[in-house]
Amino acid sequence: MIDIGAFAGQIFVIILLLVIAIFVVVVIFRSIRIIPQATAGVVERLGRYHKTLSPGLNLLVPFIDRVRPLIDMREQVVSFPPQPVITEDNLVVSIDTVVYFQVTDARAATYEIANYLGAVEQLTTTTLRNVVGGLNLEEALTSRDEINTKLRVVLDEATGKWGIRVSRVELKAIDPPVSIQDSMEKQMRAERDRRAAILTAEGTKQSAILQAEGARQAEILRAEGEKQGQILRAQGEAEAIATVFNAIHEGNPDDKLLAYQYLQTLPKISDSASSKLWIIPSEFTEALKGVSGAFGPREAARPTPDEQA
Repeated sequence: MIDIGAFAGQIFVIILLLVIAIFVVVVIFRSIRIIPQATAGVVERLGRYHKTLSPGLNLLVPFIDRVRPLIDMREQVVSFPPQPVITEDNLVVSIDTVVYFQVTDARAATYEIANYLGAVEQLTTTTLRNVVGGLNLEEALTSRDEINTKLRVVLDEATGKWGIRVSRVELKAIDPPVSIQDSMEKQMRAERDRRAAILTAEGTKQSAILQAEGARQAEILRAEGEKQGQILRAQGEAEAIATVFNAIHEGNPDDKLLAYQYLQTLPKISDSASSKLWIIPSEFTEALKGVSGAFGPREAARPTPDEQA
């Protein structure tokens, strides 16, 4: 027969061993904590801050140490909803902001502020209203870099004690009222039309100036060309006359040759259609006499009265 007491004792031992094994597994599980890269874990021992866990394998005291939710240590980008802001000239504009921040101290971010993300949002809103409230609409639209710098400086100083570093603050959009947008569009359209008219007038003016300058340069070059042509023609004629003069004097022509040259020039004088009247110089008459004397029959020399006597 089976001893019921012994069997029950064996079952009890088995159950006890299982409980002990489960307990050991739980203890081991709670004693080891793996922290991912770029995150940090705050450890509380009996309700008080004990240490900050770094990425990797960490050992804890089970049932005494407690790890709070992990904190992301990477730089975070948060876009806040549009906020109505009143400018110096009493216009309500809607401004969207983007904040770049990073948790640098996990302990301070856990114990110095209850909700650091909400605190950053509210601080950004109040600081934005203070900064933009001292600017008019035109300055707010054209001074984004200045607004961004002021917001970053104020936020970085205020969030430093929370273990947060604000690296950048950007304004996504600045939306003025619809009526102001219509007025600005009309103003810009008129300004563009005015600039286009000015540019067209300037272009026409420059074109006229360049055309006049080109015509003047062309006239100057044409006159210079004519001048050089006349000078060269005059030089050529002078050289031709000098050559002919030298040739005549070197050849020592007689009266017959000169008379023959005079005869050759007669057709050239009468060639012109506009020559209605032309005058023969006295030298030409003398040349004709020489020609007639040269080509006509020679008469016998008559004796002078002295010879007859």
